[in-house]
Amino acid sequence: MGIKNLTKEPFNLVVAGVGGQGNVLLSTFIGTALIDEGFKVGVSDTFGVSQRGGPVTSHIKVSKMNSYSSLTLEGKADAILGMEPVETLRALGNFGNTEVITIVNPRPIYPPGGGFYPDLNEIRQLILELSLKAKFVNATDEALKMGAPIYTNIILLGAFVGAGVLPISSDSMVPILKERFPGKIFDNNIKAFYRGLEIIDKN
Repeated sequence: MGIKNLTKEPFNLVVAGVGGQGNVLLSTFIGTALIDEGFKVGVSDTFGVSQRGGPVTSHIKVSKMNSYSSLTLEGKADAILGMEPVETLRALGNFGNTEVITIVNPRPIYPPGGGFYPDLNEIRQLILELSLKAKFVNATDEALKMGAPIYTNIILLGAFVGAGVLPISSDSMVPILKERFPGKIFDNNIKAFYRGLEIIDKN
């Protein structure tokens, strides 16, 4: 294990989604892997009005040597990992800039009660326009092929690791997942993780 290079110092990652998607768990996996790789990591989460179904934004700040406040300043994200398209767009509006890299699951989560939801094609185009580079990972579709939408965030995790945005090796994630998902549950989750790695290679 050795510290690899960050593309920025410090590096700011924002994970954007809605309550119930597993934002906090996904961020914990990423933060733990980075600590295991030898980095100093700060993680914090901000919640919308309703934790379940409301916006959830996780901030991960990574450094080789120094400890920083984990919250990302406006316009200072280096990467955005989007678990939901509208929340990804919201994060881009708040934290994005001309150099930001975006990885997003394009499956929408519609507001309860049939509230307004913007056109998905328009959202996709805006994400492309507001990012230096954007990758769309159909993690929910792949999870459904595996038999359950619960694997969505682990597939997205695999895609993020595979994209090489941060110096996290796929091998370093295996023991973290094994500790969180014991026994047979681990088998399906590691399959989901490797599926994410495969998807991003083809994206």
